[in-house]
Amino acid sequence: MRYPAMATKQKRTHPAIKHAAVKIRRAKSSDAARIAVLCGQLGYPAKPAEITQRLRRIKPPSQHAVLVAESPERRVIGWLHVSVSPLIEVELRAEVNGLVVADDERSRGTGALLLRAAEHWARSRGCKSMSVRSNVIRERAHQFYLRHGNEHYKTQKAFRKSI
Repeated sequence: MRYPAMATKQKRTHPAIKHAAVKIRRAKSSDAARIAVLCGQLGYPAKPAEITQRLRRIKPPSQHAVLVAESPERRVIGWLHVSVSPLIEVELRAEVNGLVVADDERSRGTGALLLRAAEHWARSRGCKSMSVRSNVIRERAHQFYLRHGNEHYKTQKAFRKSI
């Protein structure tokens, strides 16, 4: 699948990437080491071997997409995992399960490119909406989502149990 508007010029605020195109593509197992680093920046440390295994388990491709943003130097500078969530209570929707852009690459448009690619992917699967959950401490992320057309529609508590 081609993702429209995936290559774009970065903001001109950083001279090293002036006029540089960022490419959005599906993640490959060879991206595991870099994805692991980015997971750590998000607060979820992981080893490359764990990421490789997780990428293999995220199936089927019609229900999940792990997208990466690749710099012109072919360095993965961000990733986004989106999935289709067929639920009883709402129309078919997609959910952003995770999104991170490298610390040194933030606020240059990469997150917006990843989000736009996820929206395109979701629309192509018949989704009418896309949701995202964000930890209450991630104020900067909240502002990012609001700037990109998301609405804050509820606050909830998350529960987990080891099984």
